[in-house]
Amino acid sequence: MSSTPEIAAALSGATLRQLSYWRSSRTSRSRTARPLLAPEVHLPRSRVSYSFRDVLALRTFVYLRANEVSLQRVRKAVRSLREMGETDHLSSYTLVASGRDVVWRLSDDDAVDLTRHPGHQVIAKMIDIVRPFGAMVALFAPKPGIQVDAEVRGGYPVMEGTRVPFDLVASLLDDGVSPEDVTAIYPSVDASAVQGAAEFAKDVREHRGLSSAA
Repeated sequence: MSSTPEIAAALSGATLRQLSYWRSSRTSRSRTARPLLAPEVHLPRSRVSYSFRDVLALRTFVYLRANEVSLQRVRKAVRSLREMGETDHLSSYTLVASGRDVVWRLSDDDAVDLTRHPGHQVIAKMIDIVRPFGAMVALFAPKPGIQVDAEVRGGYPVMEGTRVPFDLVASLLDDGVSPEDVTAIYPSVDASAVQGAAEFAKDVREHRGLSSAA
């Protein structure tokens, strides 16, 4: 189960405008730039959707931009990876800001520069992009009672300890169903977690509203 752009934005801290820009090709006088991140599960002529791995990569981009790394250097870092023969999904790589440059952290002791002197060994600090940072929520628990697990519905946000999608619970609340009645419908859902579904659904709607206002 994949995530809509609004859910991907809420989980990654990116805006819908950024998601659109990052998945598009850009043409300049010298070259046509490939999309920074083409959603891996998106089918032609279907609504754009993002996998759990896509969301991880998006959080990395948001982290780099928040550390004043230019989008041009982020693109160069991704291009350098590909030129080194690294073709795995971008979520497989730990990309770290070093000043305004980007390095690929291989281990506690090894890292490779991707923007200033691509391929050169450097020292890099450790980061954890699944933790909250700036506009980003905690990836695995974006709201109390909400869980994101790659092994459960492909990383789609669900009620903690269940396979019940958060938006099913949120829609019941919108229809006037009480938290207690929600648990009667879904016995595995804790009543105390229901509010978390409403809060996360609000975050998703806010992203949709910002996109409409832009």
